[in-house]
Amino acid sequence: MSWSQVFHTSCLVLLVHLLCLEAVPISLDKTKVNQPEDKASEPPPSVDTGLHYDRYLREVIDFLEKDQHFREKLHNTDMEDIKMGKLAKELDFVSHHVRTQLDELKRQEVSRLRTLIKAKQDIEGGNDMAVDHQALLKQFEYLNHMNPHTFEVEDLDRLIKSATNDLENYDKERHEEFKKYEMTKDHERREHLKTLDDEGRMKEEEHYEEMKKKHADHPKVNHPGSQNQFKEVWEEADGLDPEDFDPKTFFKLHDSNGDGFFDEQELEALFTKELEKIYDPTNEEDDMVEMEEERLRMREHVMNEVDTNKDRLVSLEEFLIATKKKEFLEPDSWETLEQNQAYTDEEMREFEEHLAQQEEDLNQKASDLQKQRDELERQQEQLNSQKVELQQAVEHMERLKTQKVEPPPEVHVEGNAIPEPQGEYHPLPLGHQDMSQNHPGMKQDNHLQNQIPHNTQDLSQPRLQDLPPGHQAVP
Repeated sequence: MSWSQVFHTSCLVLLVHLLCLEAVPISLDKTKVNQPEDKASEPPPSVDTGLHYDRYLREVIDFLEKDQHFREKLHNTDMEDIKMGKLAKELDFVSHHVRTQLDELKRQEVSRLRTLIKAKQDIEGGNDMAVDHQALLKQFEYLNHMNPHTFEVEDLDRLIKSATNDLENYDKERHEEFKKYEMTKDHERREHLKTLDDEGRMKEEEHYEEMKKKHADHPKVNHPGSQNQFKEVWEEADGLDPEDFDPKTFFKLHDSNGDGFFDEQELEALFTKELEKIYDPTNEEDDMVEMEEERLRMREHVMNEVDTNKDRLVSLEEFLIATKKKEFLEPDSWETLEQNQAYTDEEMREFEEHLAQQEEDLNQKASDLQKQRDELERQQEQLNSQKVELQQAVEHMERLKTQKVEPPPEVHVEGNAIPEPQGEYHPLPLGHQDMSQNHPGMKQDNHLQNQIPHNTQDLSQPRLQDLPPGHQAVP
């Protein structure tokens, strides 16, 4: 069974299909694109839905489609039952083989999330901190983190509710993003004007008003989803007589995949001719981001008017009912983006205040960083000075080592010889000859005794006081 055949019978499968739609190029007339017959049974290529659990969601759906019982339940379950969890309860009747594959898918997904958590922690510098995976997994609402091993009814219920909620908020988030884009563009233009002199500012303002006027000067835009709008496609794209317009034939012509529904991509293709009236990629005054927003505004409007069961698909029955309404036959004029400012003056004021606060915070951070840099440079200078002083001290000690005077040579005393006195020598005056031989018991003269070096006591020969009695040297 192809993806398109399953989507229209199940909101669950639709959840993936809704955001698999690529934007239709303005130059592409989708109504003239012929689908090859040999590829009609093939599912559309896998395009990322934008959900961070996109792969997990797709693989779960692929395995569930393989179960005959579950596939039959899809045909008999409406959106409200799906949201209330009735479809999820049918998981208990899925074959053991499919359940085993779903178990493995869940284990792989839990492992992937844990890897992401660990990688984020490493980036933030928390390598030494213990990771509480169970606590962190709570933020991923699309699976039951308390049971990481088996895929249960609660897991399917969580997956359905998460995907439904995310897709329902898609248009709301898109509106906010576009509003922010428009305010940023206007803010940057005002800031640029402040940098100009009076003459330059006047020229820039004149140019801006001229571009606005040129952009607004375009043919009348038909109300999206009206008879006039469809007739124009019928005539210009299909090459048929507008007098022969037939809603049922028109629907079948533009139901590109033949599944009996207009999905969002097929609807957006119908607005190509209207968008060509307003936007030209070669014109300076035309913003292609605004063109895409205009396309989505048209699609959103038609869905709100025609999609009565809110499954984000337009069935043939819904389409035929809408063609009989007054809004289809006698529609109001369509106001384009230039006629509807995306933001209010109050929103612009708050936006600029927010930007000013951001700039102030950045300046404060820059100032703090500069102070930290100055302090680090000061500390580096101190370290460099200490390094120089240390090097000088080392060099000084090295010089002292090389300039140190060698100690005097050791004096060896042999027998009764008296060691040669070191330093200055003072000869004895006449009449004071050595009397040590005549007076062996005479005490040594203190003056001469003091001139004998002290290091003679360390000689390897016997010291004077160690000589035998009667062999003492007396001056």
